[in-house]
Amino acid sequence: MAINRQPVARRCKKYDISPSVLGYSGKETWRNQNGNRRRKASEYSLQLNEKQKVKFIYGILEKQSRHIYEEADRMPGVTGENMIMLLETRLDNVVYRLGLCQTRKQARQLVSHAHFLVNGKKVNIPSYRVKVGDVISVRNRSKDIDIFKSVKEEGPSQVIPKWVELNQEELSGKVLALPTSEDLDYDLQTNLIVEFYSK
Repeated sequence: MAINRQPVARRCKKYDISPSVLGYSGKETWRNQNGNRRRKASEYSLQLNEKQKVKFIYGILEKQSRHIYEEADRMPGVTGENMIMLLETRLDNVVYRLGLCQTRKQARQLVSHAHFLVNGKKVNIPSYRVKVGDVISVRNRSKDIDIFKSVKEEGPSQVIPKWVELNQEELSGKVLALPTSEDLDYDLQTNLIVEFYSK
């Protein structure tokens, strides 16, 4: 699998997003403060930047990103909103949004290692799509891991969006509704991504 080893803070600066969006509250970079003050970006550059930003935030590759766009385009409704819904309802993202993990990268790894159940069944696929009413819970034998113990004792590390609810005592959560662009904790121009892929 392709791995981008560029520092997180530098990529956050490039895409003009806060590291806290990814769960990194202590990361900052002060290098090259005026580095973004360059000539006016082209239309293609703006579209590419938004597409790369989404891939960076959700930790997906180009093939996955294009597949999500194609699926969103086939669905009824606005393609951009459909893309957000498909990205946000990935199991690794839902686990992160519930506050059970500190970062999406950590959530992806813990899902891959089969620490979570969906409606009582073991799921180890980070891209698994959850639905409204699904219950995501930590496996009983995994509840002694330090990450989950700290959530149970201290609570989630970030604000939980309104479309999911967390049961802190049981280390479980439920999907209450499908997410929309209003539920995002960062700015995203989905129309630019749609324009990029529709060429």
